[in-house]
Amino acid sequence: LIQNFQISQNETIAIVGKSGSGKSTIANLLSRFYSDYEGLISIDGVSILDYQLSHLRQSISIVNQSPTLFNDTIEKNIAYGETQINEAKLREAAEISGCIEFINKLPEGYKSEIGDDGVLLSGGQRQRIAIARSMILKPKLVILDEPTSALDKTVQVQIVKLLRELQQKYGLAYIFISHDLKVVRALSHNVIVMNNGDIVETGEGVKIFNSPESPYTKALISAAFGLSVK
Repeated sequence: LIQNFQISQNETIAIVGKSGSGKSTIANLLSRFYSDYEGLISIDGVSILDYQLSHLRQSISIVNQSPTLFNDTIEKNIAYGETQINEAKLREAAEISGCIEFINKLPEGYKSEIGDDGVLLSGGQRQRIAIARSMILKPKLVILDEPTSALDKTVQVQIVKLLRELQQKYGLAYIFISHDLKVVRALSHNVIVMNNGDIVETGEGVKIFNSPESPYTKALISAAFGLSVK
């Protein structure tokens, strides 16, 4: 049971909850990995089931926790799966995401035909590649599925700063799925708390963190911040 919610331009909605609560199910529904469901998921009033998948990717993109990289240049990795990307758009996505300096390199573990070793990429750099990949088609909505959970705190701050800058520049809507309530508090405008596929509490981030109403939400916040929430 997933109740209704909507998201607007320039808004970040965080979806939080324990493993198995339904967070990733929402991501899969929005990206049309699942297409057999009751209810309506729409973009500007048009059901996502009425979109061709190629057109849907122009409206919704996803950034995963562990982006997959292939045996090709970073440039080709950014453009992976897209057949009609011009060079200018690709380089713009790389520039705004901070990938331009190593765009012609291969990822670590690979060698070019002339024997050059691939460039060793940090977790933050790999995530920047994933963000660049998601930004090529200038989507309306970006689903961020645990994008900072594998990064150290300093790099988390850098990625959150980048996401804010991209949102301000392009008017993006974000759905931010995370277990890390500290990052959620820093990035989100509104929060949805899920348990067993159900939304148990929703509201502005400030209200959720300062005055949670659901016992489940209180328990999550207490565990994350080491506080006693009444």
